[in-house]
Amino acid sequence: MRQLFSFGCVALASVLCFALIGCAPQGGGDDRDDQDDASVVESFPDPGIEEKAISHHGRIMDIVEYRPDAARFPVVIFSHGYNGYKDDFKSTAEYLLDYGIGSIAFTFCGSGARDRSGLPTTEMTLYTERDDLFAVMDYVRQQAWFNGTLVLFGGSQGGMVSAMAAQERPDEVAGMVLLFPGFSIPDDWNTRYPDDASVPEAIPWWGVTLGKNFVLTLRGLDIYENMPNFTAPVLLMHGTNDATVPYRYSERAAKAYPNAELVTYQGEGHGFTPATMADVNERTLNFILKKLS
Repeated sequence: MRQLFSFGCVALASVLCFALIGCAPQGGGDDRDDQDDASVVESFPDPGIEEKAISHHGRIMDIVEYRPDAARFPVVIFSHGYNGYKDDFKSTAEYLLDYGIGSIAFTFCGSGARDRSGLPTTEMTLYTERDDLFAVMDYVRQQAWFNGTLVLFGGSQGGMVSAMAAQERPDEVAGMVLLFPGFSIPDDWNTRYPDDASVPEAIPWWGVTLGKNFVLTLRGLDIYENMPNFTAPVLLMHGTNDATVPYRYSERAAKAYPNAELVTYQGEGHGFTPATMADVNERTLNFILKKLS
């Protein structure tokens, strides 16, 4: 594992942050007619940390906005892992907020017990989660405070979904930060159920009951195939003792992405210790300020 950045580097980064916030290009919506615009159900105009909800495709999704006290600022979208929710990366969002970087965290629809969207877990797939992330991206692009710099941050399954979204809309994503991304998901499920007839209608798995379509939609999904087409910076962070998503999946991704860095955490598993998360926070801040300024 690389040596921690010095505290002085973080202080310098805070100065650079103002340049990033003030000089980034104007953001805004796009002209796609075939996309459902995310509509605001609730609104809180003041800077700070606020709960909101946005609607898309007939379902309502919980989000949290982390808005610095600035007219315009870059935004990080946090995507949680399997059976997670919007507060899973709260400490990272709060850390970035102190340096003038805004964030949106949200709960994937149908993701588990803490989701309030009403979408059954048996209807959730990686593609419904990708649509959820698209809705958040669309929402951010509509906001007057968005300065045009959008970073996707995903952990585990949320890392896989972030990579899928970035491949679909590469021009909208300035960079990605991926923690132990779930690039093994297609291999895992296609190995467990090698033919369609073997897939049951309901699959209890790690506290969530999945539907048959979760597995069937993974057929033919090769996340590595289009990685060379995503040329923006990518920061991968993975532990060598990860038994859920083996480290080799991030090693392969680091070679496939043209502009990727892989940070290796010796002995870490699937989910990081507080000390390692402190390093993740610092590396994420420096990635945003140095790579994307």
